[in-house]
Amino acid sequence: MAKTPLHTFHIPVMGLAYTIDSPIRVAQYGISSVVALADDDLIEKMRNFYSTKFNIPYEEITQKFHDYRAERITSYLNLVDKIVKDKFENFKMELAESKTALENFMTMLPNTSDIKKGFQNLLDDGITFKENIQNYIETHLFPGEIDVNIMTKLDKDNFVKNEQLPIEFNDAHAALRGFANSNLESSVVLSAGMNPRLFGYFENFKDFFPNENNKLKKKIILKVSDFRSAMIQGNFLAKKGLWVSEYRIESGLNCGGHAFATDGLLLGAILEEFKQKKQQLIQTAHDLMIKALQLKNQYFPENPLELKITVQGGVGTAEEHEFLLDEYQVDSVGWGSPFLLVPEATSVDKETRNLLMNAKEDDFYLSNISPLGVPFNTLKGTTNEFLKQKRIHDNKAGSSCPKKFLALSKEYDPHGICTASKKYQDIKLAELENIKNTLSADAFEKSKIKITEKSCLCVGLANASYLENDIQIKGQAQGVVICPGPNLAYFDQEVSLKEMVQHIYQGKSVLRTDRPNLFVKELKMYVDYFINEIETISGEVTAMQLKKWNSFKTNILEGIEYYQNLFSSSFYFKREEEKIKKQFDFYKSELNAIRIPTPELV
Repeated sequence: MAKTPLHTFHIPVMGLAYTIDSPIRVAQYGISSVVALADDDLIEKMRNFYSTKFNIPYEEITQKFHDYRAERITSYLNLVDKIVKDKFENFKMELAESKTALENFMTMLPNTSDIKKGFQNLLDDGITFKENIQNYIETHLFPGEIDVNIMTKLDKDNFVKNEQLPIEFNDAHAALRGFANSNLESSVVLSAGMNPRLFGYFENFKDFFPNENNKLKKKIILKVSDFRSAMIQGNFLAKKGLWVSEYRIESGLNCGGHAFATDGLLLGAILEEFKQKKQQLIQTAHDLMIKALQLKNQYFPENPLELKITVQGGVGTAEEHEFLLDEYQVDSVGWGSPFLLVPEATSVDKETRNLLMNAKEDDFYLSNISPLGVPFNTLKGTTNEFLKQKRIHDNKAGSSCPKKFLALSKEYDPHGICTASKKYQDIKLAELENIKNTLSADAFEKSKIKITEKSCLCVGLANASYLENDIQIKGQAQGVVICPGPNLAYFDQEVSLKEMVQHIYQGKSVLRTDRPNLFVKELKMYVDYFINEIETISGEVTAMQLKKWNSFKTNILEGIEYYQNLFSSSFYFKREEEKIKKQFDFYKSELNAIRIPTPELV
């Protein structure tokens, strides 16, 4: 029987630690979430922690094991799967035996849910309640998905001494193998763009190909920022006989973690294109997949497999949630950062959660702290920032780099060095010192900041789980890095899982009252981003840069016009209609006032 999702939202991956055990916390309620597979050391420690907590035998997988990274991941995912299934069985028993438990659970389901209506009918028919409830639960309830995330760019080569290991032992390859060998029947979310070698590695695992019942045991989800990217990546995989089961559209800037800005394409316009061209996306990939499977002499489905479109990034109200489902016919909406304030759902230490609750709009910013060189959403006042600045002040800039997941720069070492490491920064600072006399004081200081502002994300993004669960942290103190989206500025209190779910579905708001509309907020971020791009340009402006800027500006203006037409005829956001209209007009005027420099003016 096909599973009908209980919920119209999901919890996306957050950092390395923040959703590392979210399925154990929320899957029994039918809520799907995503586990990051980047840090096998954290994963092994969490396996130890939960094995102890649930009295499950544990045998450590050390780095002496031949395929330790993949084996750690497989073992942890199998453990999570077992715990979730056990908790779900207990939860079903509780619902069948207690009307109070069932009524409480029903308050966490969408009002439009057919399953909720079915439960209500059983409650209304009190005479046969006990006889029928067990069968209904068995037929209609399923745990949430235990999905996993692999950031495709984190695919570092690995070595034993000076001997490079085969490609399949690269970080992302090993993570994929760990998931593929697990008992899970769920999805891998691929983020950060295309990695052809990694995409090709999927062909080694039969679970990613359809069986004779047209089912996929393991599915592929692509996190994308626009339709073009979806077509390119989806067709690349289809040519290998692989089906993308979901395109997870994320706002380029109004999101947590790494921010991959579009070329000025706004979320609403992107969703509209997916809505209009979904059948094209499906049919093109289906035709390519069939050809590939025929060449492999493998079974192929006559009709296209299921394809979902979901969206995430900056959503904050029940009305915005409903609008996205209704207007763009998406299958689910991702709610990430707000769940950082829900202790039942995410792994966050108390100090960091308090920092998040008290943070204001100006505390959230797009930083350059990521060693990947990609803008990174973060928050002022973290313990990581304090410790990093102290090392800089003591002339000891840089991290000891114990994990090396981001040791991707081969500028000084063929094995790779992380740009946040002390080793790398010492070299760069020495080079800068040698040319100090050729630079102005201001230029020297800016160059120094550019070198030393990088943070150790491998440790900082994992420490919250260690702190929350009293797991010993060894090595150099790095504190906590937190990577919420700017939308969290409008949530200022710790809430229960039930309260957050009711906020999503029923508008029982846990928000501050001064939050801007989702689409207005993203528009502002793109305008600010565009202005900053132009103001910080140095050197000669190229024809390509001018073309990019003009296209960026045009896309934003077209996005504003799209929103103005859409909202003028929509029955959503009527209470804010005049305010939103004025904001669109303001940003349109601000954009039109921007003068893109020409080569003669730079």
